[in-house]
Amino acid sequence: MKTCFISVCPMIWVIGIPAIITWHQGIPSAAGAIEAIESSMCQPTMFYADSDHGTPFAKDPDVVRFGGRYLLYYSIRMPGQIGIGIAESDDLTQWRKVGELEPAADYERKGVAAPAALVHEGKVHLFYQTYGNKEKDALCHAVSEDGLRFERNTTNPIFAPTGSWTVGRAIDADVYIEGDTAFLYGATRDLQMKRQMLFVATAPVAAGFNRDSWTQRCNAPILKPELPWETNCIEAPSVLKREGCFFMFYAGGYNNDPQQIGVAVSEDGIAWERLSDKPLLPNGPEGSWNYSESGHPGVFVDDNSEIWLFFQGNNDKGKTWYLSKMRVAWDDEDLPYLIGPEDGHEFHLVRIRQL
Repeated sequence: MKTCFISVCPMIWVIGIPAIITWHQGIPSAAGAIEAIESSMCQPTMFYADSDHGTPFAKDPDVVRFGGRYLLYYSIRMPGQIGIGIAESDDLTQWRKVGELEPAADYERKGVAAPAALVHEGKVHLFYQTYGNKEKDALCHAVSEDGLRFERNTTNPIFAPTGSWTVGRAIDADVYIEGDTAFLYGATRDLQMKRQMLFVATAPVAAGFNRDSWTQRCNAPILKPELPWETNCIEAPSVLKREGCFFMFYAGGYNNDPQQIGVAVSEDGIAWERLSDKPLLPNGPEGSWNYSESGHPGVFVDDNSEIWLFFQGNNDKGKTWYLSKMRVAWDDEDLPYLIGPEDGHEFHLVRIRQL
């Protein structure tokens, strides 16, 4: 059986030459590493925000390919509430807004957010959270024939975790289908509403993602904040499978802590182990567009098998929010690393020991 559990430490490659660096508060201290981050991230090729309702605001990205084009789903700030924006693209870089999903049902009256899209049997399935209800927020499901107009699941909300370890809140959904089983990941909080952590549930795909079909697969967090850079929060799981292993890109730290992106690995999609004690994608240096955070990852596998990591960032402590992307590649040991699309600088994880 292939072993998926590997511990690693981060390394940044500068102009093709590995630069061994030290870390302080998630930011490389070597001058060459700083230059690499600045070059790759100060002026990203994809730099998208939604200004339809005023201040530029786009968070929580997720992308699918559907109907011959790419669709980007993201959270937007609407008058008095939070909603979901929809944009389309032919190249994954230039995006045109084409729609919105506004709060509609009574359980959504304060807002909807953090969409996760899945193409299944010729339809777009959207998993999202209610917003603004604190411990009562839960996960919902809707389906669309065209990726723009959605019909809510009549059993909504479809899931929230239970147990003495959780307050029962559910946000930041991600769904991955493996065979005839759907894995539902999300974030919840402890009883004091202080620490954010992850859960997992599964359901038969044939059950249509309805509320009664989900079985909670954990009686404790599958991943919780333990490292300094994660502060009190792990959220926004985004999962793919490669060579028999599940990989999860996740956000560590609350917004603007700064939030940064880490990676975990699993053999079964239930039990998870971090790949590193440092983030794969840290926030940028002072002056860069993502100085306040590089957060809320959304991983997308294209038809040509290229993998992209979409994420959010800002440099003003959340007054504005923008979306960008990096390409995900895999080294000779099947560890993920990121490639800046502007100049090819690479953000690597390097194995230090086998567990």
